[in-house]
Amino acid sequence: MIAARRTRDAGLAALCAVSLWQAVVWATGVPAFILPGPLRVFATLFEQRELILGHAAVTVAEVLLGIALGTLLGAMTALQLMLSRTALRLVLPALVFSQAVPVFALAPLLTLWLGYGLGSKIAMAVLIIYFPVASAALDGLRHSDPALIAMARSFGASKRQELFRIRLPAALPSFASGLRLAAVYAPIGAVIGEWVGASQGLGYLMLLANGRAKTDLMFAALLVLALFTVVLHKAVGLLADHLTRRAKGLG
Repeated sequence: MIAARRTRDAGLAALCAVSLWQAVVWATGVPAFILPGPLRVFATLFEQRELILGHAAVTVAEVLLGIALGTLLGAMTALQLMLSRTALRLVLPALVFSQAVPVFALAPLLTLWLGYGLGSKIAMAVLIIYFPVASAALDGLRHSDPALIAMARSFGASKRQELFRIRLPAALPSFASGLRLAAVYAPIGAVIGEWVGASQGLGYLMLLANGRAKTDLMFAALLVLALFTVVLHKAVGLLADHLTRRAKGLG
């Protein structure tokens, strides 16, 4: 019931926004090369659907691979840091310091090192989500119930048993929060990489359309990117809710 109401409200809000957009275009008479109306954008989306979907498939692959690798690396890093106090003291400050370097500034270097293909875009997505996932997972692992930890230690549980049987289930909600952030950040990283240097993808298509003053095509590509991000965020949100419920069940 609540999910259906939220979906209905979101659809109504989107309809109002599109209607207002079209009304502004009609009322002001702004040229289409500056601000095309939604009707023109939807028409372009239909006419150029094969072109747009072809580029969208590349961006989707970059984002999904980036999320998979970034999440895996982030979770493995958090687990390894919890298993080794030395690694926690040495690596954690380095991770925090790495965030002082704007990730977007690395995009030209990644393109130089990895080329204009998928590799540099996936690496960009991985870098932008790695720290949020690792940080969220580590925070959850470090803040488990002290009473459960003390009880496990009193029964002679090893550090590995303590980690995987107590800390890891308790960290699932925090890990789920990291996944939600990954779903938002990964498309940004992939598109930034495509803007810096690419031969395909929605970011590349937007730059190409902008250079040729095809604003309607640029808006159509942006619309597809936005829809994909919303769907991705919703799917990851469902996974995160499942992890949270599982954590409560284990608790």
